Amino acid sequence: MDAPGLADLIRYVDPDPAAPTAVLTFDDGPNPPDTLTLLDLLAREQVRAVFCLVGVQVEAHPDVVRRIAADGHVLANHSWRHDDLQEWSPEAVRADLQRTLDAIHAVVPDAPVPFFRAPFGHWGRTVPVAAELGMAPLEWQLAVEDWVPPGVDELVRRLGGVEPGGVILLHDGGGDRSQTVEAVARVIPRLRADGWGFTVPGA
Repeated sequence: MDAPGLADLIRYVDPDPAAPTAVLTFDDGPNPPDTLTLLDLLAREQVRAVFCLVGVQVEAHPDVVRRIAADGHVLANHSWRHDDLQEWSPEAVRADLQRTLDAIHAVVPDAPVPFFRAPFGHWGRTVPVAAELGMAPLEWQLAVEDWVPPGVDELVRRLGGVEPGGVILLHDGGGDRSQTVEAVARVIPRLRADGWGFTVPGA
């Protein structure tokens, strides 16, 4: 059997145009207050999401990680400090991902971490290493490019590009993400009104 590779990147979850769903994923956190505001929103809307956690942020904000897990969201490994792993050796990748897993499990010992997302989407040699550590590679169908906040209206417009089953890349960390949170608050009811649901991989 071939080792996992780029063909295994998860961009969609069971696309069904008749009953479309979207997957919300949030990178670079946890990052209060934006992550906390986002968690309140998701709880009100009863939406589960995937939080792709950066190790240094996990160490800095363990209580937020506990809240993410307690609220039933899915955890993903997003590397120790969001370095570009493209050219790293498998050994260096393994050390980085294991350090991040250890930090997560120090805070939430029983929480599974079923996914890994490569910083910048630069996968390099990470996919087979992540698989050895029990993590599948989670990419995206739609990146709304909220890392440079373009305004809430523009983010809402970009979110309209989601396809049935599409994994959406958003950010709750890496800067002020209040625009992202507000855009998500607008889009969830809008998509629901159009017959969409929300899910997570493996649900």
